[in-house]
Amino acid sequence: MLARTGALGDLDRLVHHLAQTATVTGSVIPADAWRDDEALYLQFDLPGMDRSSIEVATERDTLTLTAERPSPIPAGARPLLTERPTGRFTRQLTLSDALDTTAAEASYDNGVLTLRIPLAAHAKPRKIAISGGVPRQLTD
Repeated sequence: MLARTGALGDLDRLVHHLAQTATVTGSVIPADAWRDDEALYLQFDLPGMDRSSIEVATERDTLTLTAERPSPIPAGARPLLTERPTGRFTRQLTLSDALDTTAAEASYDNGVLTLRIPLAAHAKPRKIAISGGVPRQLTD
């Protein structure tokens, strides 16, 4: 098997790391991740969360996602069934330096938060032009 190294290999390791760090305090925020030649994409299921309660921040190589879902049960009521987690949720992911977090974009639709983090310019595959040199004469 070939081992992938460099910036794109780092992204592969990040996606693998996502699967291993899925648990958060009290509950799990399910996530999917994939990449193409331009960006890393992350999707998190956050049903019932108000958009204003969701925060996404990056600091150095760490992405932090926090969101809050309040209890729908009114104060003073007696709960009969409480299977849906409530409270504050946090998830942190370590990002590769191959990503340009300053250009990250986020959208929230139908309970799904989608992040697009472009590859940094230094991490994108590029072709190196080969110039045709003028034949050099050897001097005596």
